[in-house]
Amino acid sequence: MLVLDFVSTVRATRSGLLDTLSDVSGMTEWGRAHTAELGLSADFTATETLRREVVELRQGVRALFAKAVAPGPVSSADADRLPGFAASLDLVNAAAFAAPLAPRLDWPAEGVPSATSVPAGEAAESPRIRAALAASAIDLLAGPYRERLRACPAPRCVLYFAKEHPRQEWCSVGCGNRARAARHYHQHRDR
Repeated sequence: MLVLDFVSTVRATRSGLLDTLSDVSGMTEWGRAHTAELGLSADFTATETLRREVVELRQGVRALFAKAVAPGPVSSADADRLPGFAASLDLVNAAAFAAPLAPRLDWPAEGVPSATSVPAGEAAESPRIRAALAASAIDLLAGPYRERLRACPAPRCVLYFAKEHPRQEWCSVGCGNRARAARHYHQHRDR
């Protein structure tokens, strides 16, 4: 799913957070890997302005994901990097509106998200890319996949994933191993 790949451009490593979109070459490489979903040519080259706009959108989508998986405060790994919920909702809807026919995410304070399609005009490359990413986020958040969306609880992990089977707790086997090792360490260190 495009939006899960998109929010996973930020990941934790042993030395801290790694941002795939931290520079123009990273944005170009990621865009070229997703040409079909984004409607890009194989020779796509990002600009610094596009990269900044896409990173801003990613942070907005991550804020919406944080609300979807845990309606309380966001995790400490993301708290200082994410915009507020209302601003994120506005940002995602504005980005989606740049597509010729865009889904709109409505999320009432006491309800569940829903998507509606709204007409939009022609768009240049940057708005078109952001619209495709925002539309993918809206499809996930307003659809049945939202119930399967999870934040990985492994130490230092900042990834979101769609739970594929009832016993799945982590985004990957590696995160599951780290979580079990950390739990074992904490259980036995005080003995």
